[in-house]
This record gives sequence, C-alpha cells and structure tokens, in this order.
Amino acid sequence: MREGYIALRKYGEILLVVMVLLVLYFTSLNSYLLFHSLAEIFTVVVACGIFVLTWHSRRFLENNYLVFIGLAYLFIGSLDLAHTLAYTGMQIFPGYGTNLPAQLWIAARYMESISFLIAPLFLARKLRVNFVVSCFIVTSSLLLLSIFYWNIFPTCFIEGTGLTAFKVISEYLISSTLLASVLLLVQKRREFDVDVLRLMVASIFLTIGSELSFTLYK
Repeated sequence: MREGYIALRKYGEILLVVMVLLVLYFTSLNSYLLFHSLAEIFTVVVACGIFVLTWHSRRFLENNYLVFIGLAYLFIGSLDLAHTLAYTGMQIFPGYGTNLPAQLWIAARYMESISFLIAPLFLARKLRVNFVVSCFIVTSSLLLLSIFYWNIFPTCFIEGTGLTAFKVISEYLISSTLLASVLLLVQKRREFDVDVLRLMVASIFLTIGSELSFTLYK
C-alpha cells in the first residue's frame, strides 16, 4: 500500500512538472515578457524556499555545506528578483536599458558559483551563521552599489551590438567555477546522502548548461 502511494506521488510530481513546463512554453509563444517573469519568479520562490527551510532547520542540520548554500540562496534569489524587475519591458528601472538585467544576472551567478565553490570548506569547520549572513549582506550591497550607484560594474550588453566580451567570458568563468565545485563535492561524497549528492550534482550541471547557453544569446 505504501509503495503504491509513493509511486503515485512520484507520478504526480512528474505530471506537475510537465504541466508547469507546458504552461511556460505556451506562455512564451504569446508573451516572452510574461514567460520570462513567470520563470524568474519561480526560481526566486524556490531560492527563498531553500533559505526558509534551511533557516528553520539550521540547528538540526549536521551538514554545514547545506546550511551555507541555503543561506546563500536568500541573497542569490534577491539579486535574481532585481534582475526580473529590471528586465526590458518591465519599466521599473527606466533609463537603464538591457545592460542592467544582464549585469544583475551575472552578479547573481558569480555569487551562486562562488558559494558552491567555497561551501565544501564548511564541512570540516564550524559555520558561524551570523557572520556568514553578514558577509552575504555586505557582498550583495557592494554588488548593487557597483551597478546602481557607482556605475563601476562592467558592461554586459550593448544595444545594437549584443553581449560584451566581459559577459561571455564571465559565463565561461562561472561555468568553470561550478564544474570545480562539482569536483570538490564528489571528493567529499561520503559526507552526503547518495540521493542528496545526486540531486546537488544534477542541479549544478543544469546550471552550467544554462550558463553556456547564454553565451549564444544575441
């Protein structure tokens, strides 16, 4: 009985994912802006969900890698939300053009990839949650100030030309950093449940795939 329930639940989850993908696909045919907004908001909700789950279970989680990544995703999600709001057509940040969302995207991906790269360090040492959160607050603030106030963040997109060399090189650097994080993760595989490890590796490889696809964007 229990096995049948588990199998039915898995099929239900697969069906839900397929339905969501179909809705997004047909939405993209009618309005790319709406499609982009829905897809990005979904990722932001997932990122915030990861943080909330981690925050409320941080005292019980023995794996500091997962705690660190969970904390990181609050700030990654915040940058992704800013990217979504800045997307061309949203008209929330007038006067910035297409370069702004590209800059915010790259900032978020750098934070994500570097977080995955350094997370294994906390498997063998104590994680001071307040210190980590403070570091992420400072880093996020500096990134946003460099984009919105100081205007020193490198240009990622030029109207009429397309992606800049910085944007393309950054995508490759981010992908390389994520790949290195996978290698470190595999080296520490004994610290993880097999299913958790597989999901983590799969999610990172999917992120690498999405990053490489953006190098082809015109």
